[in-house]
Amino acid sequence: MAKKALITGITGQDGSYLAEFLLAQGYEVVGMVRRSSMPNLGRISPILDRITLVNGDLLDQVSLLQILQRHKPDEVYNLAAQSFVPTSWDQPVLTAEFTAVGVTRLLDALRMAVPEARFYQASSSEMFGKVQEVPQKETTPFYPRSPYGVAKVYGHWITVNYRESYDLFAVSGILFNHESPRRGMEFVTRKVTHAAAQIKLGLASRLAMGNLDARRDWGFAGDYVKAMWLMLQQDQPDDYVIATGVQHSVRELLDVAFGAVGLNYEDYVEIDPQFLRPADVYELTGDASKARSKLGWMPEVTFEELVQMMVDNDLRLLQEQR
Repeated sequence: MAKKALITGITGQDGSYLAEFLLAQGYEVVGMVRRSSMPNLGRISPILDRITLVNGDLLDQVSLLQILQRHKPDEVYNLAAQSFVPTSWDQPVLTAEFTAVGVTRLLDALRMAVPEARFYQASSSEMFGKVQEVPQKETTPFYPRSPYGVAKVYGHWITVNYRESYDLFAVSGILFNHESPRRGMEFVTRKVTHAAAQIKLGLASRLAMGNLDARRDWGFAGDYVKAMWLMLQQDQPDDYVIATGVQHSVRELLDVAFGAVGLNYEDYVEIDPQFLRPADVYELTGDASKARSKLGWMPEVTFEELVQMMVDNDLRLLQEQR
């Protein structure tokens, strides 16, 4: 009999890639979506006829309990969150409700409805924030630098707490930045690749940016969702850092993206103070050696291949819209 997985946040970048991956493994996939007058199903439109969508909300524990009781999933992937770091400065309390307390609501519903199910929590490299060592691994102390990072630390530790208190198979994947053509326009990678495509096609002439010296460990979301699944296939629950181990600056991102369309980013980019964060993080680089040795996981797509893939996709989308 096919395994059943519940994915919260299925309409997001990671949720859509994970749903496709699980379908390819023969899973029955249930996706939780928030009730909305205009549901954003674009990323999962190719697989809508192969998945089951249910209405639920991390702010509403009764809906979570009902979904788990009705569908009895074997695996639960909690990918839903308010996940855009700058927004967490504008809406810190709402970010905490979704990204921190929401994890507790889901874990508690799981404990009551399907305690035998395996649970994956999407932790984040933003928990390391003002890094205490480089590179960061599972034992590196957390020092979050945004309301989002603080909320993710709560979500991470409440997952550990429920694992140890109730003997749940609950794991956290501490994922470093992972991007794709499905990344939201508000994220810096997609903002850059889309702007490069626009400028190449004569649809824009300038790109306003913030801190070009910020550095990140960027990988491909399609590679990272496989790591989530691998964590739930192990004999024992544990937490893992998932990263490429290679750091790139926003400046390098601009160079590769504009270079992909034969342009020099310096001719088009201007610094706008509104995009500078109150407190930024600089040295995020992950050490995924534990995932390599225990899960057999390795990133497959390089940074350059990832940026090229995103630029090509944005060029295609813009040309289709013309």
